[in-house]
Amino acid sequence: MKKFFGFICLLMLVGNQLAGQNPAYKTGIVFKKLFLDYQTTNGGKFTNFKDYRHGAEIGLQRMLTDKVALHVPLRYGVVDSHLDSINCIKKSIYSLDAQLQYQFTTNNRRIVPYVLAGVGGVIEDEGEFNLQIPAGLGFYIRLAPKAYINWQSEFRYGLKEKRSNLQHGIGFIYLLGKSADETPKADTMGNIKDTDMDGIADELDLCPNAFGSKDLNGCPDRDGDKIPDYLDKCPETKGLSEMGGCPDSDGDGISDNEDECPKEAGTADNKGCPKQMEDISKKDSDGDGVADKDDKCPNLKGTVSAMGCPDRDGDGVEDSADKCPDSKGSLGSMGCPDRDSDGVADFEDKCPDKPGLRIYYGCPDTDGDGIDDSRDKCPDTAGSVASDGCPEIRKEDRKTLEIAMQAVQFQTGSAVLKQESNVVLNQIVDILERYPSFNMTISGHTDNTGSAPANQTLSERRAKTCYDYLVARGIAPDRLSHAGYGESRPISTNETEKGRSLNRRVEFNLVPR
Repeated sequence: MKKFFGFICLLMLVGNQLAGQNPAYKTGIVFKKLFLDYQTTNGGKFTNFKDYRHGAEIGLQRMLTDKVALHVPLRYGVVDSHLDSINCIKKSIYSLDAQLQYQFTTNNRRIVPYVLAGVGGVIEDEGEFNLQIPAGLGFYIRLAPKAYINWQSEFRYGLKEKRSNLQHGIGFIYLLGKSADETPKADTMGNIKDTDMDGIADELDLCPNAFGSKDLNGCPDRDGDKIPDYLDKCPETKGLSEMGGCPDSDGDGISDNEDECPKEAGTADNKGCPKQMEDISKKDSDGDGVADKDDKCPNLKGTVSAMGCPDRDGDGVEDSADKCPDSKGSLGSMGCPDRDSDGVADFEDKCPDKPGLRIYYGCPDTDGDGIDDSRDKCPDTAGSVASDGCPEIRKEDRKTLEIAMQAVQFQTGSAVLKQESNVVLNQIVDILERYPSFNMTISGHTDNTGSAPANQTLSERRAKTCYDYLVARGIAPDRLSHAGYGESRPISTNETEKGRSLNRRVEFNLVPR
């Protein structure tokens, strides 16, 4: 117990020395309601709020700098004794801390957050004196220039076993004395500097080099209208505050310094003069028929359609904004010709005769697939970028066309189809019906058996036979083309029977229409 009271005396001595170092810093008295949590750090749960215990705090606070404060709290609380004590009774605890706070904003702000750290001594009814090291955070909320609400949470590390704990407090701080801003500083001789000898210290005087009154914070007021000269638009003439210190002789709501007719009531749009005078709203300096108030180019003769600005081509777009000042255009195309009226000038329009979108450089996207018609090989059918705007051909359909090269068979040396070829050709009909945006090329090929002219003729006849079959099944002739290439385009060797059988083929290829 002697150690505890010795510790209290030491902290009070430090606090008194700090309080006497500079009377300009603010001192505060703190009162708080405490919530003591010894159970979370000793195996309990933070959310077991029913196990929190209560306490109270009274403290002293002193600002050391504009952001660093010394806080000395004296605390009292009642907590449960530790599990190793007899009968787990309740006991009282007393503590005294020295804490340093670092405030992230100055204390004239509405909200002042801070962090803290320090050291404290604790004595218990049951137990020995022990030291604890607090660290935490908190904030102040200003209610008045000298009054704040305060919340603080801290973790207190105990140097003895099972003494670590959490403490939370909410309370009130009231600041005492005058702030540095309210107390003039004296020089080394104890004199307060007052350059203009008006009885107001220079550091509180808004006009320290000119004699003034206390009511105007030390500033002069030559015309005596209670408006300091530095804010007075008419410092030599007594006026009204709502007129910036100037008079309004004719009472028309326009101060004399801005009123062209200060002795006659007028209107603001006529610069304070009566309406019977020349209406300046009709003034037309350049004589182009557009009043100056509406004329974008009041000193250059222009046209009504161009709001008074020059417009050589007469398209209603002034020359300074017209990208084609000698060619008649429209406002939407910045004065340039636009044949399809889509807002994209012809010189930028990739499709100048078809209305389109600016993002597609004036071209339309008929099928809405995100590929404009100038690049879309299937402009009427939505497709993908990978297939140049055409529908993607399914993998199984590509496989069918690949198999068809060998699956379409003919009688030996002739262009007569074998019966089993009909199945494959019917599948090709189905494919063409699924892809109306595609045409098909049919090409016949042979091996090198026999003469080249005979092979050329045979390949043409076989391609034509497939063409006729597809047309007979309802495929439009203009979607099909056929050709023969004889033995000129082998895909394998002609030295083996297998290679020659691969070279004897008919190819079916889909191409965008």
